[in-house]
Amino acid sequence: MNLPELQKKLIAAARLQPPDDRVPYAFEKRIMAQLAARSATDHWVFWARGLWRAAAACVAVAVVFGAVSLLKPAAPDNSNDLSQDFENTLLASADLPDNSSPP
Repeated sequence: MNLPELQKKLIAAARLQPPDDRVPYAFEKRIMAQLAARSATDHWVFWARGLWRAAAACVAVAVVFGAVSLLKPAAPDNSNDLSQDFENTLLASADLPDNSSPP
C-alpha cells in the first residue's frame, strides 16, 4: 500500500475524532514511526523458499531411487542385453562374405 496516502487517510480520520485523555503521550508518532519502518514485502523471497523446498524434495526422491536401484538384485538372464543385440546388428554386414565381386 502507498504509505503517504495511508498516512493522509489516518490523519484525516484522527482529526475527525475528539481528543481522548486515555491516549498515551506521542501515541500517533509511535504508530507512524512503525508504519514508516516497515519494509515492503519482497515477492522473490517466497519464490526462493518454494524452490529450496522443491530442491530438497528432489534430492530426497533421487536418494530413494538410488537406494532402490542399488538394492535391487541383478537379473541373471542376459538374453535381453540390448548392447549385444546392437553390436550384432551393426557388425552383421561385416560378417557376411562379399558376393558382389566377379568370379
